[in-house]
Amino acid sequence: MPVTPDLDVLIIGAGITGIGVASQLERTMPDKSYAVLESRERLGGTWDLFRYPGIRSDVDMYTFGYSFNPWRDPEAIAQGEAIRNYLGETAAEFGVDAKIRFGQSVTQADWSDEDAMWTVKATKADTGETVILTARWIFSATGYFRYDHGHTPDFAGLADFAGTVVHPQQWPEDLDYSGKRVVVIGSGATAVTLLPSMAPDAAHVTMLQRSPTYIVPTPLKDPLVQFLSKHLSADRTYAFARRKSIFTQQMVWNLCKKRPNMVRNWLLKTVTKQLPEGYDVDKHFTPNYNPWDQRLCVVPGGDMFRAIRKGDASVVTDQIKTFTESGILLESGEELAADIVVTATGLELLALGGIEFSVNGVKRELPASVTYRGMMMTDLPNLICSFPYPHVAWTLRVEVVAEHFQRILEHMSEGGYDTCVPINGDPSLDTRAFGDYTSNYVERGKHLFPQSADREPWVLDLKLRRDAKTLRTTELEDGVLQFSLSSSPALQS
Repeated sequence: MPVTPDLDVLIIGAGITGIGVASQLERTMPDKSYAVLESRERLGGTWDLFRYPGIRSDVDMYTFGYSFNPWRDPEAIAQGEAIRNYLGETAAEFGVDAKIRFGQSVTQADWSDEDAMWTVKATKADTGETVILTARWIFSATGYFRYDHGHTPDFAGLADFAGTVVHPQQWPEDLDYSGKRVVVIGSGATAVTLLPSMAPDAAHVTMLQRSPTYIVPTPLKDPLVQFLSKHLSADRTYAFARRKSIFTQQMVWNLCKKRPNMVRNWLLKTVTKQLPEGYDVDKHFTPNYNPWDQRLCVVPGGDMFRAIRKGDASVVTDQIKTFTESGILLESGEELAADIVVTATGLELLALGGIEFSVNGVKRELPASVTYRGMMMTDLPNLICSFPYPHVAWTLRVEVVAEHFQRILEHMSEGGYDTCVPINGDPSLDTRAFGDYTSNYVERGKHLFPQSADREPWVLDLKLRRDAKTLRTTELEDGVLQFSLSSSPALQS
C-alpha cells in the first residue's frame, strides 16, 4: 500500500521561529503542505508566555524582527505586548495563522527508513487525546527552555518566608506590589528589566545578585533611524536600520573577543556616568569575566540607573544565607526585609522541546549526536532546527536556516530524494559541548544538547555574514549531508 505522509513539513512551535519558518514556506514554496503544532493556546512562544512587568526584547527589533515584515514601531527595544502583536500580524499577513493547531504538545517522533517519514504523537491539552500525524520533515521551533517552569535554587529557609515568592516565568496576573518591599534575586536581563518596571509602584525594589553582569545603557529610539525615517520610505529605513544593527552587533562582538579590556573599561565608564557619585561600581557592576563571555544586558533609556538615582531601587551584591520570616539573611549578616521576592534566577534548558526521537523504533539520545551547521544532527534524518548565534538577534539565524531549508527541499525535489541526513564518517572527530557560553543556565543544561566539534561543518559559524554566505551558496552534496531515496515501493514508483 502506498504510504503518503499527512504533511510535507511539520513545524513544532508557534513562536518567533515557527512563524518565521512557516512564513518562508508560504512565501517561497506554497506547494508544500505544512502545519504548525503549538502546545499552548496562543501563538507567540516566549513573548506570550512571559508576562512580568516590563518584559521587552534584549536586542533591537530591526534585527529581532523579520526581514520580510519591517518593524514599524519607533522604539527599537520593544515591549512584550508589541512583539506579540507583531508576531500575530505577521502570521495573519502570510496566512500562517490558518495552519496553526493550538493545544497540541508533541511528545514522540519516530522516523521510518522504509517509508521516509516521521510518525509524530501529540497530546491535546483539553482532552488528553493522542493525535498521530505523519510528515516528511520536522522543523523543531521549540526554543531552548522549559515552558512549564523556570529555575529556582533550593534556598535555605524558603518555607519560613511569610511573604510572596514568584518566578517571572509564572507571573500571577493579580500580583499587587504597590507599596511593597520587593527583592529581585538575579542579575540578568529579567532582573534589570523588573527593577525599573516595579520601582515606581513598589515601596522599594532591591536587586540581589551573587555577582554582577555587564549592563549597557541604550537609547529607546535610534536617533539616526529617526532622522532617516523623515526622508526615506519605511522599507528603506528599515533595511538601513537592519544593516546598521547587524554591523554594530558584529563589531561589538569582535571587539569583545579581540580587545576585552578596552571594551570592559568603556562599559564601566559608561555605567559610572549613569550612577550617583561615589557609587561602588567595582562591587556592583564589575563582573569577573570578559564582555560577551555571558550575554550583555541592555537598559533602554537607562531606566535602571534612573530608578537607582531616584532612590526607588538599589543593588546588593552578596550571598544568600537563608530566608527568614520577614526577608532574606545574607552571608554578610545584613538582612533584606521583603514582602515579595522575585526569583529571576534563570531558565531550565530543554533540547528540542523534550521530544523523544527514535529511528525505526530505536530511541536516539540527542547528546550522542553532532550538530551539522548548527541546524541538523547526525543520524536523525529530515529533522531540522535553528541553533542561534549567541551575540546577535535570534531571528537572524532563523531566517538563514529557513533559506537553507528551502534549498534542501528544492534539491530533493529536483533529485527525486526523500531522505536527507548528515553522516559523520570521521571516527577521530573531536567533539565538545555545543556553544561557548558561560552563563549559569547554559552550564546547567548544555549536556542535554547535541555535541559540536572544532571544524566545519560540525561547528556553528559565529560570523553572521560568512555563515549566511555558506548556507546560501555551499554545495549541498558536501560528502557529509547524504541524500537518498527510500526502499518503499510507493516512493520508488
